[in-house]
Amino acid sequence: MEKHVQTFPPTEDLAALVLYGIIAMALITALMGITWWLGHKSRGGRKEDPYESGVLPTGNARLREPVPFYLVAIFFIIFDVEAIFIASWAVAYDLLGWAGFWQITFFIVILFFGLLYLWKLGGLDWGPAAHRKRQRATDE
Repeated sequence: MEKHVQTFPPTEDLAALVLYGIIAMALITALMGITWWLGHKSRGGRKEDPYESGVLPTGNARLREPVPFYLVAIFFIIFDVEAIFIASWAVAYDLLGWAGFWQITFFIVILFFGLLYLWKLGGLDWGPAAHRKRQRATDE
């Protein structure tokens, strides 16, 4: 009896993936080329000006945001990813058993220690009281 050895991934699947990639790249290249060829190519003084809904822009487009804004955004991303991991664990908790339980527990404990470390460093202090406290520390 002859044994059938399956390669991973199957050759047909790999060929289909390569063909799909070639077709996608050819389509993208063709569309970009057509838009470059058909597009209007004149440049001038008014063409280079920014345009925002018919209103002439005033001031600098680069606004300086306070650092806490970025910290809140980063914390949101971190805890959003954490919520995704925990929700996906909750969906399949019965299939994962005790091993999955201990893995998600380890994940949550590591994040909790990271939060405590951040809190200890003062990364969560950005209100007016924290500003006054820092001001007093620099004045002394």
